[in-house]
Amino acid sequence: MKNSVQTLSTESFSPESNSSERQRMQESHKTMVQEKNARYQAGKSTSIGRYLWPLLALGILLLANLFIDSNFFNISYQDDRLYGSLIDILNRSAPVALLSIGMSLVIATGGIDLSVGAVMAIAGAVCANLLLVPDLSLVIVIAAGLSVGLLAGCINGGLVSFLGIQPIVATLLLMVAGRGVAQLINQGQIITFQHPGFAAIGVGQFLGLPMPVWIVIGMLIFSQLLLRKTALGLFIEAVGCNAKASRYLGINDKSIKLFAYAIAGLCAALAGMISTADIQGSDANNAGLWLELDAILAVVIGGAALTGGRFSLVLSVVGALVIQTLATTIIVSGLPAKFNLLIKAIVILTVLLLQSAKFRRQLSALFKSKRQADAKPAEKGTSAKVSTATGEKP
Repeated sequence: MKNSVQTLSTESFSPESNSSERQRMQESHKTMVQEKNARYQAGKSTSIGRYLWPLLALGILLLANLFIDSNFFNISYQDDRLYGSLIDILNRSAPVALLSIGMSLVIATGGIDLSVGAVMAIAGAVCANLLLVPDLSLVIVIAAGLSVGLLAGCINGGLVSFLGIQPIVATLLLMVAGRGVAQLINQGQIITFQHPGFAAIGVGQFLGLPMPVWIVIGMLIFSQLLLRKTALGLFIEAVGCNAKASRYLGINDKSIKLFAYAIAGLCAALAGMISTADIQGSDANNAGLWLELDAILAVVIGGAALTGGRFSLVLSVVGALVIQTLATTIIVSGLPAKFNLLIKAIVILTVLLLQSAKFRRQLSALFKSKRQADAKPAEKGTSAKVSTATGEKP
């Protein structure tokens, strides 16, 4: 008895077991630190999986279009401009991409903005009516449109951060009232104009690419530099993770939320100006209609956490490209229009499920258990053959 106790104590407290236990603890601590650092990177993530699934979905959709139309990747250069299906996808996804950039910041603070479509309509209505005023500078028109977006964003931010109204309620007010304001500005009519300078925002080109694509690139670079080269991105994630704790650390969470909604309003104004310049007119009823839902969906496809904190502007833009590519795929395939929304929902649900680590673990466990179940009959059959060959009873 004493010998067994001594043996047990010797094995339990041997230097080798202590060193192995210490090594496991160090590896566990290192893994936790790496995961924490990966999560709290301002505006980015080092996790390959976050980038893998949105890019994989985009690649699969592009390959599907290639199988449907062998000329899908063809790009031609004519009249100092690039033409092709890929260029059309980039051009048509510009408004949603702009909205997704602003929406990413709002969602990162733990909020949501349902009014961006209405803000697009207001900005487009203001610009269209100002363009009818003779001898008015184009710079003033653009500045007025951007100012309207900033004002709308500040109103949303003020209601959420300073008055404590729930984001979905505060932005829903402007979503309903904003489109009515746009209709009042247009006096219930569709305002059209002829202004080559303003129309270039929607239909112009620079270095062969459509102007809306350059606007998205410029806004994305500006936002990334603002978030990555300053502490602002870290502040946004901190407020989104825990606003109360960030307040104790000295972060003005109200100002951070106000800033996020203001940027969302600015992006919505840019998107509204692109849409207005594209058709050279302002339709308050249809401008930006339901695009706020596509913007939220693009952010979710990009892997942002709706509870706040984690976000990526680049992946949000990729999400907007996925949505537009999917719409193009449905059109190119020639499917009846009544199936469009259903197919869109199924594909996007598949992408979101593949992004979920919990779903992937469950799926992997399911296949693993199935393989084990298939392997058991094979093992029994092998043991029976061996028993038969040796003359033993199985």
